Amino acid sequence: MTSNHPACCSPFDATWPFPEALPGAVMRSCRFDPARLAADDFPRSAIAAPANILRSVAKRQAEFLAGRLCARSALLGLTGRADVPALGEDRAPVWPAGITGSISHSHGLATALVASDTQWRGLGLDLEEPLASDRALRLAEEILIPAELQRLDGLTPEQKAERITLTFSIKESLFKALYPLVHKRFYFHDAEMLDCDDTRARLRLLTDLSAEWTAGSELQGWHCLFQGRLLSLVAVAA
Repeated sequence: MTSNHPACCSPFDATWPFPEALPGAVMRSCRFDPARLAADDFPRSAIAAPANILRSVAKRQAEFLAGRLCARSALLGLTGRADVPALGEDRAPVWPAGITGSISHSHGLATALVASDTQWRGLGLDLEEPLASDRALRLAEEILIPAELQRLDGLTPEQKAERITLTFSIKESLFKALYPLVHKRFYFHDAEMLDCDDTRARLRLLTDLSAEWTAGSELQGWHCLFQGRLLSLVAVAA
């Protein structure tokens, strides 16, 4: 840990958690503790924070700082340059030219994934705390389309919660991977998780997002447990 690494963030973890490699991609993760955030952590870390972040609560500041630190470390590993993605008007990270990437954070854990856009056109990464059964069932109709709800039949409450959490997370990853390519917002009911196993999930678009990404387009995602959280990934090859 360098001297200007903030005390609220742990040293970086370069673990690749998925069973399949993503050639050319670099991932960095760290834990963060908002209670240890210091008033000067942003300038000491050389991370520029937008005014709305600096006005927000310690949790939002700490997760933004941790996510940008992970992104800078990942970019340094990929390109040799310690770049930091800016925050776009749509609140999505603005990556350096020629780079695609994704940042996620959940309950004290942040992670960032970057790659050259000559290998991967879109990357979507999402961390989620597993949903408790009662909350998962309350949220199910907001996240799942009728066909996905039907596939819950016969599962135990715990299995249903796992499936709903995965569906939520993998659709978040899908949005992050495709939004920079289509520049159009879409929602949980605009995609379907067709099937999944212990490591993969298959997704299908249910709406036209662009001339290339039309209803019926299918993509593959991956998922795993990472430091007690569900981590999902959707990657669009160049």
